[in-house]
Amino acid sequence: MTPDAWVTLAVIVVAVAVLVRDWVSPPATFIAAVVVLLVAGVVTPEQAFKGFSNPAPVTVAALYVLARAVERSGALQPLVHATLGGGGSLRWSLARLTTPVAAASAFFNNTPIIAMLTPQIREWADRRGHSASRYLMPVSFAAILGGMTTLIGTSTNLVVSGLLQAQGQAPFTMFELTPIALPVAAMGLLLTIGLSPKLLPDRLSPRREARTGDRNFTVRMRIVADGPLDGKTVAEGGFTETGVPSVMEIERGGEWLSEHSPATALRGEDLVTFAGRRMEDVRQLHERPGLVSAQEPHFPSEFGSPDQEFFEAVVAQGSPLVGRTLADTRFSSYYQAVVLAIHRAGELVRGKLAHTPLRPGDTLLLIADQGFGDRWRDRADFVLAARMDAPSPRTSRKAGLVLAIAGAIVVGAGLGVLPILHLSLIGALAVVGIGVLRPGEAKDAIDFDVIVVIGAAFGLAAAVESSGLGHAGANLVAEGFGRFGPQGALAGIVLATVALSSVITNNAAAALVLPIALSTAGDFGIDPRTAAVAVALAASASFLTPVSYQTNLMVYGPGGYHFGDYLRLGTPLVIAVLVVIISATVSL
Repeated sequence: MTPDAWVTLAVIVVAVAVLVRDWVSPPATFIAAVVVLLVAGVVTPEQAFKGFSNPAPVTVAALYVLARAVERSGALQPLVHATLGGGGSLRWSLARLTTPVAAASAFFNNTPIIAMLTPQIREWADRRGHSASRYLMPVSFAAILGGMTTLIGTSTNLVVSGLLQAQGQAPFTMFELTPIALPVAAMGLLLTIGLSPKLLPDRLSPRREARTGDRNFTVRMRIVADGPLDGKTVAEGGFTETGVPSVMEIERGGEWLSEHSPATALRGEDLVTFAGRRMEDVRQLHERPGLVSAQEPHFPSEFGSPDQEFFEAVVAQGSPLVGRTLADTRFSSYYQAVVLAIHRAGELVRGKLAHTPLRPGDTLLLIADQGFGDRWRDRADFVLAARMDAPSPRTSRKAGLVLAIAGAIVVGAGLGVLPILHLSLIGALAVVGIGVLRPGEAKDAIDFDVIVVIGAAFGLAAAVESSGLGHAGANLVAEGFGRFGPQGALAGIVLATVALSSVITNNAAAALVLPIALSTAGDFGIDPRTAAVAVALAASASFLTPVSYQTNLMVYGPGGYHFGDYLRLGTPLVIAVLVVIISATVSL
């Protein structure tokens, strides 16, 4: 390889390592990688930042605005009510849930769809006495599968289309991926519906654990000096091992008591960590005489005031909270909310909550004013911020207009009336113009972290191509898989894409692999567009980990999942999907 290729490879390896370890946010990592390649002379300024002038990130931004208008207007609410109605077997319920979600995700950004559905599915499952874990992961997978089927279904398809356009080729048409993606989605849905009841265990979500569960909420309280509990034993306070809640740890004078029992006397100023089981127990702890929250100095106002609500907030991948503690971030003052408990799937969080490093997928139970959800729902800090027991959103009178605008974009793009960039921008302006969103709300709807990653990914793709790393990668694919002919070469490309998209964003994985795929296609006589379709679909086959796709992370905490649950259901799904992708693309 050339020196430039080695430099590019080193930069990519470091960037991937940084992303895997969550040391720096994805946007900062990709921008830094592009700047290093620019300074090293591997790419020109035009190559480094041409992604920001490409139609792809602008189109994605406009579609975020449209998706928020759909969510805000409640345009899909009738579909949600019909989906969650009725009874039947578990598989029938899954089919009734996943099929409409996949269909909707083909035309709308799936992140707001899952954000809207998650609390409603949990309530619905609770009413039926079922675990939401049986439904949330399949619904997330259905959203991913549906998004594969059209150009606007996922930002990854738009990124690959933009990369093709940057190389002088025609971009994807609206339904160019559909002939291959539709069988992929159908196979994936069938497997999800068929295997979920067998492979997904019942898990207790934070909400159910807080009501009836396994004591996975930890709450830290202080004993009031000379209060009703000062001098009483643990048993007298009703906090025995079988009590609700129970005492996990006691800190006295800055030191942890090595042992405690029901006969241990509580003293004023003791800091006691309780394990909660029900939401009502958490509330009662904060209302019980003689106990105050260890976070009391940070409470924005008196606990229980009418303008305060309980919220669940799931920490996002790449959030500034990841790896930091509540104390480090001055959570209470910055977010204007107080964390009462932390839920971490499969683990019991011990010690001081304020000094517990947070991880992606952690669910924070907190109190805040009623505007907390609106303030943080569109930020990179939380992948989901929902009010506990919030009512279902209502359908507004403008819902029909929003659906008409969305339908016009789909039809116009399908007929080639205008490019998707033009149509999506017109649609975004239209939903603001009819008053569904205010200009500030439209701006907040855009996930600028995704936009930055997409723009920077174009610079990395240019480096892979211009440095010769793409050709070196193609040679490596040919050596390892070329003996099996074009089908083997495509299999190597697809496997590499899936592996990369499991540890970094799928947009970045597609951008890095596409130059290699196009070089490989040239060597084996494969249509370049067929190789591009295979890369786009493989990059979206993100079923193996909760952090591999936004919707997976959104349901990770609320579903009470363990990390291995994704591997359990995702592995057979990925294998089947890849077989369909390879078979369908080689036959073209």
